[in-house]
This record gives sequence, C-alpha cells and structure tokens, in this order.
Amino acid sequence: MANVLGVGIATLDIINFVEEYPEENSEVRASTQVIKRGGNATNTLCVLSQLGHACHWSGVICDNDSSTLIKSDLVKHNIRYKQSTKRSNGGMPTSYISLSKKTGSRTIVHYRDLPELDFEFFHHLDLNIFDWFHFEGRNVQNTSKMLAHCKKTYPRIPVSIEIEKPREGIETVYDSADIIIFSRVFAVSQGFNSAIEFLEHQAKNIRDKQLICVWGEEGAFALVSGQIFKSHALIINDVIDTIGAGDAFNAALIHARIRNLTWQATLDFANKLAGKKCMQIGFDNLTRHI
Repeated sequence: MANVLGVGIATLDIINFVEEYPEENSEVRASTQVIKRGGNATNTLCVLSQLGHACHWSGVICDNDSSTLIKSDLVKHNIRYKQSTKRSNGGMPTSYISLSKKTGSRTIVHYRDLPELDFEFFHHLDLNIFDWFHFEGRNVQNTSKMLAHCKKTYPRIPVSIEIEKPREGIETVYDSADIIIFSRVFAVSQGFNSAIEFLEHQAKNIRDKQLICVWGEEGAFALVSGQIFKSHALIINDVIDTIGAGDAFNAALIHARIRNLTWQATLDFANKLAGKKCMQIGFDNLTRHI
C-alpha cells in the first residue's frame, strides 16, 4: 500500500442518459439521471483506494451545502481531504453531462465560481508521508509552482501529471514531472494523428521523462528510455458509461508503477481497467475480479 496525494478538482456531476445526443434547439427525455461526485483527480483516487492505497486529495472545497454529496462520497471511498482548503463562499464546480447511449460519447457543460487551489496554501503542507504525487494538468501557473516545489522539496517521491486539454502555458509543468500522461484530444490539438509520432516529437523536447499517450479504441502507448510500448484497448461490445475511463487508466497506471510492473504489463493493466470502466456506471466495485 502506498500513500498517494491527488491534486486537482472535485465536482458535482449531473449526468443525463439520452438515447442519442440531441440536435440544437430540440428537446429529448433522459432515460436516467445520476448525480454524483466527479473530477479527474478524485476519480483517480477513488480507483486507487479500491486498489488498496491510502488516498488523499488536495484541492478547494466549499464549507457549505454544495459540497455535502462530494464530502460524503470522499468519505465513502476512504479519501482523506485535510490537505484541501475550505471556502465559505461560492459553490462546488458543476458538470452537466449528456451521455449518448447510441455512441457512448459524453458532452459536458462545466460551470464553476470557485477559485483553483493556490500555491501559497499548497507549499505550506507537510507532504513527507506520501509515496506518490498525481496532478491534473490544469490551473497552470499554480500547478507549475506546486510541481517544482514537490520535485525540489521531496525529490524521492514520483510525480505524475495528466495532460488532458490544451491550456496556455501547459508545457511549463513538464520539467518537474516524472510521468506525463497525454490524451488523444491533446495530441490532436497539437497537430498529430498518431500517438507514436506525437510521443516521438515530445521526446525531442522533454528529456528523461516517461511519456504516455492514450488513444481511445487504438489503445495506449508509452515512450520510455527510447523504447515504444503499445497495448491494445479492451474490446467492448456494449459501451455503457465512458465518463472517467481516463481517470481509471491513470489510477491503474500509478498502481502498476508502484508495484514495479514492467511497462508492457502497466499499459495492459491500465487498458483493462479503463475498458472495464466503460462497461459500468460509476466507479463502485470497479476493481472487483481483476
């Protein structure tokens, strides 16, 4: 078991399951509605907790009714949040998600009026108990400082970061991370239609890093010490819920690296768990029977 700190956001997710995504200026009926805790970092911690790790979250949480469901879910999944800062005003970020049963795709409208975690709070935390730091690639200016602080003050602790979306200045976070997990969305935004070409291009500028790129149904790729690894995606006949599949992948990857699995075994395990996530709603009991 490892002590893992996840840094990022927690959200309130309102998910409407529809037969297919509606056209503009139309009205459809949702067959199911689910309201739950979301957020990339806390989703990843939820899965890591199931895999037997002691999980902690650092972010911003409201000290009011808007966070009741989120706090309850964190406690349910044994995720501690004393490294988070509380705010008495505002509300928790909310994602309004339409999930198409026809394609399995999800469309998200996100609203927030809560500040991001700031470096001034983070750098006063005592982080000596941790064995792994995992960051969301957001809140770029503060996150870049947090990463640099972790690498300087706690150099023995591995640092991973997820780069999901293109954000101004996001490249400033690369230097202080050990493992960088890129999404297909990010790679395409940089002009690449091949995970291998993208990773090889990144490796020219990012030295001595372990680079990952997840490419949907084509699987996942890693470039480590000049060697390419590839793992095929799990074949799924009935996609139910793709929300958080990437977060499950990240959790499985971290777990595998903590256990010192080979990179091929790491990618295979991460792909398997991400695929399993697509076959169920939410994260409960995700790691059962693996």
